[in-house]
Amino acid sequence: MDAISSLALASGLSWASGLRLYAKVCVVGLLGRYGYVQLPDALAILTHSWVIGCAGVMLCVEFLADKFPLVDSAWDSLHTFIRIPAGALLAMGAIDSSDPLVMALFAMLGGSLAGGTHFAKAGSRALINTTPEPFSNWAASFSEEGILALGLWLMLVHPAMFLLCMALFILMLLWLLPKLWRGVSLVLRRVVN
Repeated sequence: MDAISSLALASGLSWASGLRLYAKVCVVGLLGRYGYVQLPDALAILTHSWVIGCAGVMLCVEFLADKFPLVDSAWDSLHTFIRIPAGALLAMGAIDSSDPLVMALFAMLGGSLAGGTHFAKAGSRALINTTPEPFSNWAASFSEEGILALGLWLMLVHPAMFLLCMALFILMLLWLLPKLWRGVSLVLRRVVN
């Protein structure tokens, strides 16, 4: 695997962890298991039957939980403690380096990218979940799944294009996260008062 593909894999797995962890693990595990993707040795565990099976079950649970506003917000809150470390570990595994400094750097960058993606997703969904009708929540949920599919496809088929999109996404995150923070804070203040 060349450097661009490795970097795309590391950033893509981190990004996708913040969005849909179980879907990403299930899809990448299946693609690796059936030879469509060559995973680094450190990520070979994703092709194990139990990992794919558990990810598939959790994918179904997350798919349903994501469609109901109150359940979605609770699910996202809980997964703050799961998605970010998973993104860090997967980024570290995607690089497959024996240098501890490189592994630590990619773990920190992967965790940061997973965290930024997760907070953008959870923050925007928390704001969307305050609307009384369910359609905006469903539209956001299905949009996230479509974006995940497109991102994984780009990551695997066009890694350089994916890295360009990832750079634009990071710039958008830097602009968006403070605005989401203010919006969520405002909603929380209204709920408390």
